[in-house]
Amino acid sequence: MPAQIQTEVVNYHAAGHHFASYVAQDSVKTGKRPGLIVLPEWWGLNDYLRRRARELAGLGFVAMATDVYGDGREAADSTEAGTLMNGLFADIPSLSERLRAAYEALRAHPLVDPDRIGAMGYCLGGALSLHMGRIGLPLRGVVSFHGALTRAHEAKKGEFKPAVLICHGEADALVPADDQAAFRKEMESLGVDYQFNAYPGAKHGFTNPEATEKGKKYNLPLAYDERTDRQSWEDMKTFWAKVFR
Repeated sequence: MPAQIQTEVVNYHAAGHHFASYVAQDSVKTGKRPGLIVLPEWWGLNDYLRRRARELAGLGFVAMATDVYGDGREAADSTEAGTLMNGLFADIPSLSERLRAAYEALRAHPLVDPDRIGAMGYCLGGALSLHMGRIGLPLRGVVSFHGALTRAHEAKKGEFKPAVLICHGEADALVPADDQAAFRKEMESLGVDYQFNAYPGAKHGFTNPEATEKGKKYNLPLAYDERTDRQSWEDMKTFWAKVFR
């Protein structure tokens, strides 16, 4: 980790749970800067998500690798991950409260410009980022990497405020064409400024170097794609430069 990247654990409470999110920022940079809520794959708050937060800090953001299960929990295997994820969606009001609390925790950080906050995530985290937009949080942008596109809350026109970038693998077997079509229809009906990037040959999990191994271990259609990982990261950088300008 570069010497100028400093990290801390930010603790807060919501929905009867304690959360311990991991915040990274560049200590050399001065002044307030945009904040990014970085939401995890279904594995929870793990080393991969922390690495992404540090990389984002190196780009000039205050980045919060966000604890969504409570107590900084990381699933031990795919069975536990599925149970934890399903638990989130079994109680949508609680899920929404958790995400609002994460937003408020990052917004309160002394180095964050409270008017320039975005959310982004991977797989489950992509879906959660979009949920934050759907429930009306005043984000400037949302980025989803190989995330689910179905909705757990139906936004009304004018409620969904952020611009959206979807980074999707064309060979993603977990996000069917019907979901993609329904998502496009939803964004257009809400008048959302959205961009849908579909990367040829990329499967679910294309940003995570551990995806291929985990796919084999748990018999899941996951695979890392180095080229798409790099391209989607560049696309993300362009998107944030636009929405935070």
